Amino acid sequence: MKSRGDMTTDRSQQVFLPGSTLGMVGGGQLGRMFAMAASAMGYDVVVFCDTADDPAAQVAHRHVIGPLDDHNTIDRFAEQCDVISLEFENIPAETIARCGRFAPTYPAASVLATAQDRIREKSTFQSAGLPVTPFADVSDRDSLMDAAEKIGWPLVLKTARSGYDGKGQYKLDSAEQAQEVPWDECDHWVAEKFISFEKEVSVVVARRPSGEIQCFPVFENEHANHILDVTMLPAKISASVSETAIRVATAAAEALDVIGLLCVEFFVIGDQVMINEVAPRPHNSGHLTIEACETSQFEQHVRAICNLPLGSTAMKCPAAAMANLLGDCWGGDGQTPSWDRMLEKKGVRLHLYGKRTPKPARKMGHLTVTGFDRDQVRQTALSARESL
Repeated sequence: MKSRGDMTTDRSQQVFLPGSTLGMVGGGQLGRMFAMAASAMGYDVVVFCDTADDPAAQVAHRHVIGPLDDHNTIDRFAEQCDVISLEFENIPAETIARCGRFAPTYPAASVLATAQDRIREKSTFQSAGLPVTPFADVSDRDSLMDAAEKIGWPLVLKTARSGYDGKGQYKLDSAEQAQEVPWDECDHWVAEKFISFEKEVSVVVARRPSGEIQCFPVFENEHANHILDVTMLPAKISASVSETAIRVATAAAEALDVIGLLCVEFFVIGDQVMINEVAPRPHNSGHLTIEACETSQFEQHVRAICNLPLGSTAMKCPAAAMANLLGDCWGGDGQTPSWDRMLEKKGVRLHLYGKRTPKPARKMGHLTVTGFDRDQVRQTALSARESL
């Protein structure tokens, strides 16, 4: 039996206390860590996902299995929930809109619709006066040539919808390379100016219906093959760049009217930052908050959508690093990695996501290292992963 919160129509006053039932759309690792944080706080969690063996379904109180676009399954899931959230922005916005008939749903379907379309997303930020990479709407080779005239070569061509971890993206240095683009892959693209940046950083913002906002410290990120590889705290940037990134991320959350979490990824160029991409959910770069901060991003997500006071985002240690564990760590024969050797290293914490089949480039887990020196914890994280 679910426990309803204060069902006032004013969302800024609606609070869902422990004992309520939280719904999570999506059964991956983000849903799993959300469910674990919510359970620790006394909430029941029901997950809407593909199979009973999905990472989130393994730890949730209940799960509903079925297609994310099936109305009967959506209704069966949503009617159990007091408040609903999601773990991945490529969920159909119509699904979230239908969930909203039964319970407050954060982020809202309108936020999801904007986040699912890069043109709409960038235009929203541009209209709000926020720094975004120069971009143009593209549909074919001719419009790409027009875009190149406007923003110049080189550029990055991305599918306007879907695509993540580098999927659906093409770096083009010249008009000749445009011939190689699979234009039949989609009919809506965005061309972005290729930015020669110094660092990539991200900010995770939490915003609750009451209007309270908290930002985590700025994370510094390193990528490999378009996939996040290592995240570090603190970021090696100036105080002014850090303040600017937090200010812009806060404004982005307000521009989208996000309730819950928003991760804003930035390019750093000198003393300026430029928005690259955003995600209205917990983010891979925020995983190290589980060990490194007084409140993890997953507990903060719970607090935000339930309209509870947001937790402190202060660091509990001087430095931390997170390294992703991809399916490549299992090797070609799928042999179990040497977790014991890895855990011999001081300060290493292991998180595995419960995925049964390792595949190259598939996120299977992560490790976190905390300590006193940022460069040292980064090196320990890399060394620990290499020991596998």
